[in-house]
Amino acid sequence: MKAVVLAAGKGTRMRELTQELPKPMLRVQGRPILEHIIDGLRSAGIREVCIITGWRADVIEGHFGDGSRWNMVIRYARQEVQDGTGRAPEYAKAFVGSDDFLLTYGDILVRPDTYGRMIQRFREGPFAGVITVTQGEDVTKGGINCFDKDFCLARLVEKPSPEQLRALREEGWLKDGEPLHYNAGIYIFRPLIYDFTARLVKSPRGEYELTDAISMLINAGHKLAGLQIEGRWVDVRDPEVLAQLERGDL
Repeated sequence: MKAVVLAAGKGTRMRELTQELPKPMLRVQGRPILEHIIDGLRSAGIREVCIITGWRADVIEGHFGDGSRWNMVIRYARQEVQDGTGRAPEYAKAFVGSDDFLLTYGDILVRPDTYGRMIQRFREGPFAGVITVTQGEDVTKGGINCFDKDFCLARLVEKPSPEQLRALREEGWLKDGEPLHYNAGIYIFRPLIYDFTARLVKSPRGEYELTDAISMLINAGHKLAGLQIEGRWVDVRDPEVLAQLERGDL
């Protein structure tokens, strides 16, 4: 399996920390966030990676080079226009070819064994992919995922409003006492995902949303298996989270 890492954004919430560095290159315990991710992918047996770069692409490309230092093949694609997560994977389409691939954002840290668990889950059935979820997060800031009895994705609502959450409860998707599943931002896809990213139109936020392509995928009858993240899941979204990681609090 190949991997695609989305690392094009500047990370404006990091303020002055990303004036000279792209956010995935900020250091956690002495190493760039992105290096932790690359090591995790390698531990899962993945040897071919495409990093989608943008802001200060030279920093990422200069650090990782061709990947030989990690016994991997690392390639790059440039996302010059930051117009959303739905378009970003398109830049790796030629790299992916006809292969299945793991897709992750370049600022999400998980236990290294997470990637191997994802591959194992993917191989359990005729799935179009895997979507990872975590619990205990404010779902109004991300995507809420609803699953069927086989823990396959049945519905996804991006940044649900209070009204949408009420509707989901009334329709039986959400039940009191049951956990809310927050989109963890790491996926496996078959190449057919590109059939749906190609159809995207901009959301009300003015961006192409990957979650819209996922919704189209499942509405077309394809199965996306769910996987609950075990242990650490950190979205390195701001300086406060970065400081917690440095102190070892996360």
